[in-house]
Amino acid sequence: MGSNNTSSSSSNIGGAELECLAYGVHHQGEGVCLLVKMGPYRILLDCGIEDISPLQNLEHPIDLVLCSHAHSDHARGLLDLHQAFPTVPIYASEVTTQLLPLNWQEVETQQFCHALPWRSPIEFHNGLVVQLFPAGHLPGAAAILLTYTNAQRSYKLLYTGDFFLSNSRLVDGLHLEELRGLEPDVLIIEGSYGTSRHPHRRTQENTLAERIERAIASNYSVLMPTPTLGLGQEILMLLRSHHNFTGRDLDIWVDGSVATGCDAYLQLLPYLPASVQNFARHQPLFWDERVRPRMRRLQPNQRPNQEKPCIVLTDNTKDWSQYCQPDDTGWLIFLPEKPGHSRINHSTTNIETYLLAQHSDGPGITQLIHNLRPQDVIFIHGSPTYLADLTSLEELQNRYHLHTPSAGTLVELRIGEMFLQPPAPPETSYEGELNELGSVVAITLPDAVTTDPRWRNFADTGLVSARWQGEELVLRGLSSRELLNTGDRDSLAWTNLNCCGTCKFYRNQRCWNQASPLFGFKVTPEGYCPVFERLNADNPSDSEEA
Repeated sequence: MGSNNTSSSSSNIGGAELECLAYGVHHQGEGVCLLVKMGPYRILLDCGIEDISPLQNLEHPIDLVLCSHAHSDHARGLLDLHQAFPTVPIYASEVTTQLLPLNWQEVETQQFCHALPWRSPIEFHNGLVVQLFPAGHLPGAAAILLTYTNAQRSYKLLYTGDFFLSNSRLVDGLHLEELRGLEPDVLIIEGSYGTSRHPHRRTQENTLAERIERAIASNYSVLMPTPTLGLGQEILMLLRSHHNFTGRDLDIWVDGSVATGCDAYLQLLPYLPASVQNFARHQPLFWDERVRPRMRRLQPNQRPNQEKPCIVLTDNTKDWSQYCQPDDTGWLIFLPEKPGHSRINHSTTNIETYLLAQHSDGPGITQLIHNLRPQDVIFIHGSPTYLADLTSLEELQNRYHLHTPSAGTLVELRIGEMFLQPPAPPETSYEGELNELGSVVAITLPDAVTTDPRWRNFADTGLVSARWQGEELVLRGLSSRELLNTGDRDSLAWTNLNCCGTCKFYRNQRCWNQASPLFGFKVTPEGYCPVFERLNADNPSDSEEA
């Protein structure tokens, strides 16, 4: 999807005043690397590609490099780039310059990235100005505004990097108010979650904390592999401060590069949110054996105490057998959901996935676009199907030039030209038939729906849940993990017990009967109250799920 100004190019930028050549857009995990031409200048935005050889064959040299944040998919190629072009300056926010070395822990490096202040316009070359704004997502992550002014006019390009509008435990979200008046001509924006809608961030955190708490209460230990930076530290802060764990006699062990990332965060305390700084005045952020739950660094060749449940966070690249065996019934392994990837299918039943989003969902993406109102929008950093969902939105198609370049694609940006609505993307909706057959309803869809790579996840078990959303009925595939988690409810539903588990108001472990004194509270399936009403198994409308 895109306008007619998108073309393929193997190495060099052409002759237009404003262009973007994509060396990596994170469609298949290759990382992000974009070469932007503004007038006579060439600016490299991030270098998350492992092989920088395409950058070594450029006809014109790079004038400067800007790094949005320290995650490896945006930064891992910077060291090789610096070694190949030691005179090309590399810039990032102050916090990012301190976190970048964690991408090359096995190599001794000197500081080669220069720090830029927040929100201060800095002119690097005649007419070329750079300005950084906090983007959420990770401490130090920046949205980068480039402004180029010539004798005729000014051009503005905003690159979000990875951004998150919501506040998380260790970093404040991107503030729309700061960006609203920028009026960029071009917006390069990530679309990691496509058009997906997510619950509020605190709801996601509470859901994860409750799942971990249930595992510990059932005498399971929990293993959580995470990346070096970001997610692991967020989870640790959640466990330290959540009411389900405060004061609990529990050990939390941290291993590998995740522990190194914790050490790096401790050096950045003055840059973290005020709430975190206040927390640190009363107890350590991470390493603390005095306050429960205790948080400890796992030493080499040390294994957690198997006699009681614990939680272990470690690198997502480590061999899990160092901690537990695949069929070890005493452990549960929690893996983060990856947007656009197939659901994880394992032969063992002790692996679960969870959502703790670090990127904005579909409404957050469109909200940012509509607040900035650019002429051109370039979508990167997401699976092609998720990005296609975004470019299929009529509210975007009718207002903006939309581009979804792949690696090696040149996007020519004809700023100021009359808006021509881009060609509509391939149809992504499907027409089917609905038939009422006695006490059941049959919905028939064409075979074409199965060609989408997301069908495998949707049809994982052959079962779906349905719910009303306004006048629309939304279908969602049920995973095998969800069926296992609801096994207790199913086993009770066919008994003659008058209890919460067979009450039509029992959903998601809570009571939803407003006449009940338990309304809104978590209840056990075996519980009972005077306003019990039996779930009618023959009438799906009695339940939210069908």
